[in-house]
Amino acid sequence: MGRWIRAGAVGLWLGLLLCLPVRAAPEALVPVGQTVGLELETDGVYVVQADGQAGPEGLRAGDRILAVDGQPLEGAEALCRLVRESGGAPLVLDLDRAGQPMQLALRPTGTESGWQLGIRVRDRIAGLGTVTFFDPETGLFGALGHGVDSGEGCAAAIRGGQALPARVTEIRRGEAGSPGSLQGGSAGGPALGSVERNTDRGLFGHGSPEALGGEPVPLADRAEVKPGPAELWCSLSGEAPEPYAVTIEAVRLDPERCRDLRLEVTDSRLLEQTGGIVQGMSGSPILQNGKLVGAVTHVLVRDPTRGYGILIGHMLEAWETEQERAA
Repeated sequence: MGRWIRAGAVGLWLGLLLCLPVRAAPEALVPVGQTVGLELETDGVYVVQADGQAGPEGLRAGDRILAVDGQPLEGAEALCRLVRESGGAPLVLDLDRAGQPMQLALRPTGTESGWQLGIRVRDRIAGLGTVTFFDPETGLFGALGHGVDSGEGCAAAIRGGQALPARVTEIRRGEAGSPGSLQGGSAGGPALGSVERNTDRGLFGHGSPEALGGEPVPLADRAEVKPGPAELWCSLSGEAPEPYAVTIEAVRLDPERCRDLRLEVTDSRLLEQTGGIVQGMSGSPILQNGKLVGAVTHVLVRDPTRGYGILIGHMLEAWETEQERAA
């Protein structure tokens, strides 16, 4: 539920893989709850809008362009240069569409400003989100509890990125039918950590104890999580995260949509400030009985006092899967 700052990259939910040995799942993690700025470099160039190439033979929003005329594509600027220099000759694009490799031959159109394909693209994503946990043994951190979307309902492929200190400058309260958001930008200073993987169940990377460390708490087993009182940790002012009262209304395992938990915000302070769950709070850790349960992932648009969360175990499984693929 992070709010993506660049045009065409607003969602309601708010790299380089280190070769680390697979280890047993941790028994305790630091619940962080810190709002951070996220800057991600996509692996390939994503199509944001494709009005000029509509139709079954053209590009679609969410397509990832990997190469042009057999040459790997370095970024959006390189694509624009190749189109300008094409002279109107067809360009053969290798791309990924929802996990399926494809190849399209497209002819640029001549305009007053030069040759164009009639598409809008991006190779970077920036926005606000919340760090869920930090592992002091490995330096691993997880954030968001869901992936940064590619535009086609799946996690965008990234080459890497950074988690940066952020400052919340404005809070737009959520109302029925209109989700609120945290507005802000960089607070300056060195990066808090590197972002290495974007998965359907969260962003993952590595940072230092000085930046993200704290006191570890035990992890709740799935069977321990029950409907009832809990806490949501988040930072609304750029200062230390605070705990706010919520109720876990239901536990239902739905990791594919990151909706294992149904939540209701009951804390009058949070309701007064935000109206409930808002964009930018994705990843806020949820604790129950002193144990880390999971992270906030979604808000109900019709009722911002309610939303969903993912179990911590399902977040960790996503990272373990990435390690196994790299082994």
